Amino acid sequence: MSFYELFKKGHQSRNIAHFASIANIASVDGKITIEEEELLKELATKLGISNSEVADILKNPSKYPIVPSNSAKERLERIHDLFDMIFTDHEISVKELILIKKYAIGLGYNSIDANELIKNSTEIYTGQIKFEEYKLLIKKRLNW
Repeated sequence: MSFYELFKKGHQSRNIAHFASIANIASVDGKITIEEEELLKELATKLGISNSEVADILKNPSKYPIVPSNSAKERLERIHDLFDMIFTDHEISVKELILIKKYAIGLGYNSIDANELIKNSTEIYTGQIKFEEYKLLIKKRLNW
């Protein structure tokens, strides 16, 4: 197997794990809404995940481990994707807060940074904020 094939396989594994985390957030309240399902389809396409992989992930999203990234931008983008999913219903539940904190720590944020990121994200998040704007707001608020 070539280096490129190994890199591609590792990248796809991270995308599948990320999608599974988002699906886990979507299903935390026991059901996936139409809005959540539409967002999941968009993200699956964006992440290069096939329909059969999506179906398998949706059967049991919690069986997929979190795969951290060395890229700060990628970690923040993954948190943003989760907030997109959380705010499809314009609110954040206690269960969602617990899951997103676990996910943030799994991505490599320490507990203090994860709490600050989630607190600040919750305060500024509208459900439709673009990633570049989100990144600037977070950097500004946390002095990163």
